[in-house]
Amino acid sequence: MENLEKENKYFRAKERVGAIKKFYMSLMSYSVFIGFLAALNYWVDQWRHPWFLWAAFGWGIGLVFHAIKVFGLDSFFGKNWEERKIKEYMKEDDRKNRWE
Repeated sequence: MENLEKENKYFRAKERVGAIKKFYMSLMSYSVFIGFLAALNYWVDQWRHPWFLWAAFGWGIGLVFHAIKVFGLDSFFGKNWEERKIKEYMKEDDRKNRWE
């Protein structure tokens, strides 16, 4: 029974890591491709008509929804996020004070 529970936890964690990896790959593809489109836009008409922004906006909306699906809304500005940041800044402050 305990082994089955450990296996289930492992597979859920593996799925989550896979989803996070997929999101970061999408983010990297977005950055590279939109950068390419921006360079092409500049080369073709010197920013007179910044058409690459339409692609950046449309794909960006999809990327935001993908991030929310993978990380959830709480990851960004929820109570847990606040607590983690407070602890992080307190640790940072302690490290600074040790060296002074």
